[in-house]
Amino acid sequence: MSKLVAIGDIHGRDIWKQIIAQEQDADEFVFVGDYFDSFTIKGPDQINNFLDIIEFKEQSKIPVTLLIGNHDHHYYPGVDDSGTSGYQTLMAPSIKYVVNENKQYLQAAYQVGEFVFTHAGLSSEWLDDTIEDWNADNVVEKVNELFQYQPGKIAYRSYKQVEDQVYGAQGYGNEAFQGPIWIRPSALMTANKKTLRKQIIQVVGHTPQDNIDIKGKATGGRYYFIDTLEYNQGQYLIVTDKVVSLGKLENEKAQTK
Repeated sequence: MSKLVAIGDIHGRDIWKQIIAQEQDADEFVFVGDYFDSFTIKGPDQINNFLDIIEFKEQSKIPVTLLIGNHDHHYYPGVDDSGTSGYQTLMAPSIKYVVNENKQYLQAAYQVGEFVFTHAGLSSEWLDDTIEDWNADNVVEKVNELFQYQPGKIAYRSYKQVEDQVYGAQGYGNEAFQGPIWIRPSALMTANKKTLRKQIIQVVGHTPQDNIDIKGKATGGRYYFIDTLEYNQGQYLIVTDKVVSLGKLENEKAQTK
């Protein structure tokens, strides 16, 4: 029996340390990204928290996967995207430095069995537009390879052009042609109705949720949206073999910086 713990968007919060301490029997941990860009936590504290996560990964005896989010991507080497929301202009040089120093630890996608983890989700429309010869079996490998060699390819898309028709984006990411660090839940589920929905189960963050829908009432159990640390600080996702359950800190008044 294998137990995976998936932790939602961090944004400088150190609550992950309490989750790790509570889930000491876990076999692996997955962070879905967005380590930076908080409106309430100071920039240096965000950096130190990110470095603590890196140290945890380096010293852990079990696998720790660090996915990249849109609020990390705009500091990533080779990406010039200072116009995205939350970008910390004054802190950017320092954040860019620590991200560059640890870029080898960041990836765009991760898979365990039929569960695929990304920051925002994989849309078959974006995949068709961006990656050749992808399928449900090789999609994670293909996405990670794209991110490694062309990191800008997973950025926000301001438009999509089909022949003479241009489809503009609205600025929030709620279009089926958005990529794995930007697409929103409704667009993601719409894009995959006849494709990936039947082939993989997706676990993503990016869009704040009040609670994790464990019962799958709105998603059919094919998507789990786990960006809950802002509104429900004690929640995270547990995948034990193929069984999904809700993780919650025993101390419901868990404090973060």
